[in-house]
Amino acid sequence: MFDFEFHNPTRIVFGKDRLAELDRLVPKDATVLVTYGGGSAVRSGLLAKVKTALGSRTVHEFGGIEPNPQYDTLMKAVVAVKAHGIDFLLAVGGGSVIDGTKFIALAAGATVDPKTLLGNWNVTADLVPKVLPLGTVLTLPATGSEMNSGAVVSLGHDKLPVMSALAYPVFSLLDPSLTSTLPAKQVANGIVDAFIHVTEQYLTFPVGAPLQDRMAESILQTLVEIGRTSIDEPGNYAVRATHVWSATMALNGIIAVGVPQDWATHMIGHELTALFGLDHGQSLAVVHPTLLAVRKEKKLTKLVQFAERVWGVSEGTDDEKADAGIAKMREFFESLGVKTRLSDYGVGVERIPDVLAQLKAHGMVALSETQDLTLEVSEEILRKSM
Repeated sequence: MFDFEFHNPTRIVFGKDRLAELDRLVPKDATVLVTYGGGSAVRSGLLAKVKTALGSRTVHEFGGIEPNPQYDTLMKAVVAVKAHGIDFLLAVGGGSVIDGTKFIALAAGATVDPKTLLGNWNVTADLVPKVLPLGTVLTLPATGSEMNSGAVVSLGHDKLPVMSALAYPVFSLLDPSLTSTLPAKQVANGIVDAFIHVTEQYLTFPVGAPLQDRMAESILQTLVEIGRTSIDEPGNYAVRATHVWSATMALNGIIAVGVPQDWATHMIGHELTALFGLDHGQSLAVVHPTLLAVRKEKKLTKLVQFAERVWGVSEGTDDEKADAGIAKMREFFESLGVKTRLSDYGVGVERIPDVLAQLKAHGMVALSETQDLTLEVSEEILRKSM
């Protein structure tokens, strides 16, 4: 097991009908900016309930944060923060709203051009001496952004990471019943997203970390167990509660400690979303099975373990077990209604050079846990993903 340091300061408030506790969680004298997305928070009445829970605090609103939050939109929120003297941010939405709000929190206190924070994997206090505190009310279980320090922000067609230990939410309120009206496609994408968050941290190479392995496998097994039901029975509180907590646990750092991590699927997937408009979960489902097949030799030990422990594969050679595990994963994604081939989304082989050009422009030329996934390997993955 690798050496590690672990710290996660986010308070989780989990359960049904917990909105009233915002009055306890948000400072009494705060001037609050509530951020949200395209309007479902307004139409559902959730925004009104949040404002009621905030009581006599001064509350301003900022809506319209996109599914892939755009830098220019978020900078308008930064202007609002400064104009209204905002000292607390409250994100009401899914991963994109929360990601965007993390960037607002950093950009509002930056002493550098906020654009330079994009693509920065470690935004530190010398760049942002004062970060606005933020809380979240989660409405879509998928990204885990409610309990981690990362965000992805779009600048035009570029999807760029922004990572900072300064950007953890102070608290996140997770009420699974708030997710019951989500469209089936978003629920399915969320299952895929959470699943691949786990495998990005698990399907690498062994380092003698059996506890992390078992925790990762338990999340994967749970997502397989409840995935289809979470889509088909949106009012099933017990199932949706398990979905919500699984997605949070998939990327709050606990299974990442002491182990190597990959994330090549995400880096390639980001370019597919930026160029062709695929949903994040869709892009991951396209890339991940093929990437694992192409990288089978390097990941063989963990792929066999994945096949045996998650899917119950017990027969065949190691190669055959690895292939079976990858096939079962692809079948699982397809069973959720998430297609796993670029051709399913109308993307042809002639667009591969565009993806490679984006990867090169963003410095994504030595990906994976072993940093030997070159542009040539990315090209092979994309061609085999058709």
